[in-house]
Amino acid sequence: MGTFNLLAPNHVCAAVGTRINRSRLNKNLSQQQLADMTGASLSSIRRLEASGQSSFELVVRVSQALHMADAWESLFVAPVESIADAERAARGHARKRARVVSTLPARKK
Repeated sequence: MGTFNLLAPNHVCAAVGTRINRSRLNKNLSQQQLADMTGASLSSIRRLEASGQSSFELVVRVSQALHMADAWESLFVAPVESIADAERAARGHARKRARVVSTLPARKK
């Protein structure tokens, strides 16, 4: 793990496609069965496994169908930067909007 940072994006996509393929085969599913489970076309599943090219939504649906979605959890959890941030998050502190500062000159009276 951790090698994705060193790879070109197309190589990361290809590696993800390969991992999806292996997981599908380990679960003894055909590409057509996976397509049916995700509501995708067979050609979309084939393209995803061969090159990693697909919509992000399809990758999520496939990972859910293959019970791999928990691996996404850390991607969607906002990092806590300080104890104060964690306390604000626990209290459900509402985010405040920044004030808009006008750059127009003041009107003469």
